[in-house]
Amino acid sequence: MKSPRFYKLLLAISSVLVCQSAFAQPTGGSGVSDNDLQLNTLTTSLPFMAITPDSRAGGMGDAGTALSANSTSVYWNTSLLSFAKEKSEVSLSYTPWLRQLTNDIHLSYLAGYKQLNKVHSIGGALRYFSLGEITFTDINGDVLRDDKPSEFELVGAYAFKLADRFSIGVNGKFAYSNLTGGLTVAGVNTKPGVVGAADLSFSYFNDDAHIGSTDGTYTFGLTINNIGNKVSYSELSRRDFIPMNLKIGNSFLADFDEYNKVTFSLDLQRLLVPTPAIYKLINGNYVMLAGMDGDIGIISSMMQSFYDAPGVLAEDEDGNYIQNQDGSYQIVKGTRLKEELAEINIAAGAEWWYSNVLAIRGGVFYENKNKGNRQFLNLGASLKYNMFTIDFSYLASLNGRQSPLANTLRFTLRLNLGGN
Repeated sequence: MKSPRFYKLLLAISSVLVCQSAFAQPTGGSGVSDNDLQLNTLTTSLPFMAITPDSRAGGMGDAGTALSANSTSVYWNTSLLSFAKEKSEVSLSYTPWLRQLTNDIHLSYLAGYKQLNKVHSIGGALRYFSLGEITFTDINGDVLRDDKPSEFELVGAYAFKLADRFSIGVNGKFAYSNLTGGLTVAGVNTKPGVVGAADLSFSYFNDDAHIGSTDGTYTFGLTINNIGNKVSYSELSRRDFIPMNLKIGNSFLADFDEYNKVTFSLDLQRLLVPTPAIYKLINGNYVMLAGMDGDIGIISSMMQSFYDAPGVLAEDEDGNYIQNQDGSYQIVKGTRLKEELAEINIAAGAEWWYSNVLAIRGGVFYENKNKGNRQFLNLGASLKYNMFTIDFSYLASLNGRQSPLANTLRFTLRLNLGGN
């Protein structure tokens, strides 16, 4: 029978998650709701670099920034490797992707790490994304050729323990995206996209934390991922940003007794790329009416992404845009701030381990409907036997079966190569 403190803690955590869910829903604090905002999705090249590869975080709503360290921390938060209980581990993950649309797209992910000593840890990962077989045609519909586009990413990771409870991490990345196979389109030669990028991460780890009378471990994680060059697939096309993003994670592992441990995790995530400005065709030319120019550098983009939302243009009774005396266009009050907040994704999950053998997980992920509308529920489980752990997760879309992400499955096999 579980102790009363178990139920008190569960009630407290549930209250926090309810508050976060309320924050994510349309509110009238500024008189502006999500329904007042226009659809303005942020897009990037090489989006496969931001797909969750593993089944553990994939079963907890993609809230993996502050979870206890394992080999897939190379993707989530490399600095956590300094606090891993096992000295080394390798894992292999497989995800059949977009099964609502096709049956030959898949993501594979191989990752591992090793603690060299109490201060230094190293790791690495290889990600391979196959887009299946695609038939290229010309403007008349005639078949040019069949191809199997693919992308891959190679990662080297290093974690340095600053103190007993603080650690930093850095990743170096090389990514290669071959979507056209060198096909010539309208006389223009295409080419693969090549990326060099880095991840920066920080973590705070306190294994002597308490919530009331419940002992446990509190972890805070902060990462900036995919800081890298823009990509173009031809000499004439525009160069696009890769999915640079910021993630802030918190987790608490409640150690109830020798058999029962429960982890609660909460992530806030957002892209660090420019928000598309609003353009209108006026007298044959496209004119920027609101927002900021997105053709900028990498560092400028990361800073500008926090304040460049265009908001909603104000209209008069006849539906015409209202201009200010200086020639600029009026923005509906509160819509710029509301749009900036709408770019924050919320992920929350919970994980219960019994006797360090069996785990059951669940989580939710929320993205604003005007920024992509990814909203889903995750379920997952793990079975551990000696040095082997098998993870499984299932994604159920909250937008109905029409979502291409519906019924996504993930599988991970982890191998512990040496415990402490």
